[in-house]
Amino acid sequence: MIKLGLPSLRPPMTSSSKAKTAALATGSQITGWVQRQIKRDWVKLSLAGLWLSFVAAHVATDSAPVQLVERRLQTVFFEIRGPVAPPDDIVILAMDDESFGQAEYYRANPEQYSYFAPISGSPWQRSAHAIAIERLLEAGAKAVAVDILMFSDSSYGPADDQALADVLARYGDRVVLATRVDDAQLRQGALISPTQPLPKLLDTPVHTGNINFFIEPDGRIHRHGRAYLDGLIKSQADLDPGEIGNEAETTQSFAEATLNAAGVDHPRYQGDFLDFYGPTRSFNHIPFWQVLDPDPWANYLDNGRYFQDKIVLIGGTAKFLQDFHQAPFSETLLHPETMAGVEILATDIANLRDGQALRIGIPNPWLRGLLVLGGGAGFMLLLRRFNRPIARLGWTAASLGSWFWVSYVAFVGAGLLLPTGAPIVGLMVLGSTYIVADIVTEQLRKQRLRQTLEQYVTSPIVQEIISQQDDLQDLLKLREAEVIGLLLANRYRIVRLLGSGGFGETYVAEDTQRPGSPICVVKQLRIISNDPRAHRLGRRFFEGEAETLEKLGHHPQIPRLLAYFEVQNSFYLVEEMIEGRLLKDEFASRRPMPQAYVLDLLLGLLPVVAFVHDQGVIHRDIKPSNIIRREADGQLVLIDFGAVKLISNKLADTGVNLTSTSTIGVGTQGYMPSEQSAGLPKFGSDLYALGITAIEALTGIPAYALRRDVNGELLWRHEAPNLDPRFGDIVTRLVLYDFTDRYQRAEEVLADLSSVEVVVRSQPQPEGQPATGEDTAAGLIPYGVRIDSVATDNMDDPEAAEDDTRMLPGDWFATAEDDASSAAGSTEAST
Repeated sequence: MIKLGLPSLRPPMTSSSKAKTAALATGSQITGWVQRQIKRDWVKLSLAGLWLSFVAAHVATDSAPVQLVERRLQTVFFEIRGPVAPPDDIVILAMDDESFGQAEYYRANPEQYSYFAPISGSPWQRSAHAIAIERLLEAGAKAVAVDILMFSDSSYGPADDQALADVLARYGDRVVLATRVDDAQLRQGALISPTQPLPKLLDTPVHTGNINFFIEPDGRIHRHGRAYLDGLIKSQADLDPGEIGNEAETTQSFAEATLNAAGVDHPRYQGDFLDFYGPTRSFNHIPFWQVLDPDPWANYLDNGRYFQDKIVLIGGTAKFLQDFHQAPFSETLLHPETMAGVEILATDIANLRDGQALRIGIPNPWLRGLLVLGGGAGFMLLLRRFNRPIARLGWTAASLGSWFWVSYVAFVGAGLLLPTGAPIVGLMVLGSTYIVADIVTEQLRKQRLRQTLEQYVTSPIVQEIISQQDDLQDLLKLREAEVIGLLLANRYRIVRLLGSGGFGETYVAEDTQRPGSPICVVKQLRIISNDPRAHRLGRRFFEGEAETLEKLGHHPQIPRLLAYFEVQNSFYLVEEMIEGRLLKDEFASRRPMPQAYVLDLLLGLLPVVAFVHDQGVIHRDIKPSNIIRREADGQLVLIDFGAVKLISNKLADTGVNLTSTSTIGVGTQGYMPSEQSAGLPKFGSDLYALGITAIEALTGIPAYALRRDVNGELLWRHEAPNLDPRFGDIVTRLVLYDFTDRYQRAEEVLADLSSVEVVVRSQPQPEGQPATGEDTAAGLIPYGVRIDSVATDNMDDPEAAEDDTRMLPGDWFATAEDDASSAAGSTEAST
């Protein structure tokens, strides 16, 4: 053994590494502070409260954004409800493309199609409307409403205007002409006058009705004609209570004028909003030309009796007239066509007559604002009861859906418009506030975890975590890249990082001062403490353990200690590499081994255990992953005497302040007897672990899965029915619960085995038995690499599960070595 203490040793942690560690610590502190602030309720409550107050204020003032959202949702409700049948006694005499196309017939044969003369040009002659009005009313129509503005003289001369005036003089009390208010300047504060029909036409008993509608923030028509006039009166009250206000008050909507002309008593509007029946052409459309053509008038329209007791609207539906508007059921996903203005007027007339308008459920906007505020506060209390983002997302979706469908039922069932869009947006943002805060907290937590894992990236537990997270895979190479190539003690060049833990790391290194630079294993013990006593005591304990390992290394079946040295409060052991195969791999098939195999196992290891005990040393962690079958001669080699674990425990027992975990269990659950678990290992504790290993070989059952009776004794003999009774008795005595009843010395076990050896070896070996000894296939991997627990899923592998529970957290030495034992194929080991 060589003790190195050169002053020119290269430190294991470079200045850049220290700076990176300090940066990670600072970043972790900042991330932790942010995470704690987000987790505090006052942050979430403040953000949520501000948003809730903002939404409630907009609802209370009925702002344009609120109207926009509500009207869009109102259109969605219509789409969900779908079309319904409109009244069949309201008919549209459509000035459609088909009617304008009849001019071709007239131009082709004027004499034959002379009745199309009034519609042969564009615009049509007013005599065409006169003819239609006269025929419709003589046929028994209740009223005729003309959706055509006639505020200028006819381009066909005074005779054309006079023809219409003569008809209106006779039938004007059942005719409605359209008026309009041009409100473009009204929105800029200018005063305007309504546009009226020609005075010649107004001198008749004709009715007039305004055809303006509100254009809502969503660009659609939702309200009836009277709502426009009422809004006009209200907007003019502060500007000019005179002429414009008086005219607006005396002006009727087109629907009111039409019902008055038809002599239909109607209630006042029950609400402000139109209840649309369906998309364009929901009402019956009759082409205008059929009223002029004698053939369809007589045959299809039954000489006009089709119009008897009906209200007839005359209006343009031809594309080039461009009298089309956005409304529910128009320019939507399900109904892409626009709606003609005359169809909207027909809807207004039908709604007014039947009292079928939609009304706001809570008329006072301040009450609506309070409803949103109260509902949002209750929703926030609900979210506070749940801490998981998935639960909060579920409750948010359930609340949004519930309020949406409650509003829809009120819309369809009672014609009520509850505040829907703004509350849903408010609840959505409230839920998102909590959910986003949870997600940010989770991301910060992952960031802190990543920073922590980066410091211990090669420990087995950390590697298990990383193996399940795709976004952490790059961490595996970070630490290895930092240490590869470092020269320890000006002699040992690191070529691979095997593992790390709370107290140090394990490396594969080249001995650059020996011929051929042979490979060895370097194990580090890092004392992390601000207590100066920890370093002094650590050095003393380290040197004592190194001397013990030096003595143990004289046995041919125990790896040799080659050197030890200290660099800046870190201690290093240089150990021999063993080429071979872990006994754990021989058990991997989980098939019971023959008695001869187990006998060879015990006879091969008991002399080694006896030697160790003669040196006054207890191994404390005998198990299949700490036993290697050497490739060169097939001998079993006992490894991992836990020197660093013992040093850490000794430091903890002295009461010095260690930054890392100060209490470390030495041993593996399943292989560790009760007295060792209590911190009082005996020589018989190693024999117990060897007996458990023998039972695992005989039964194929992993140690952690063996069952016990009420007295704590193992139940295993029934799993090996062909076992020689005397051999079974020896193995049973090795694993008795009470350590005073067990074998106390390895020599006692060897003596008893000699009496059954001939009998056991004379029994036939089952077919398919794995070869042992020199026939065992061996690979070449460093001792300590866990073969099956890193490259595979530990949760599905019994051996990996055994390794994961073999000691308490914080034991870097065993953690690193078990992590090391996962490279595929074979094992190279050291003490």
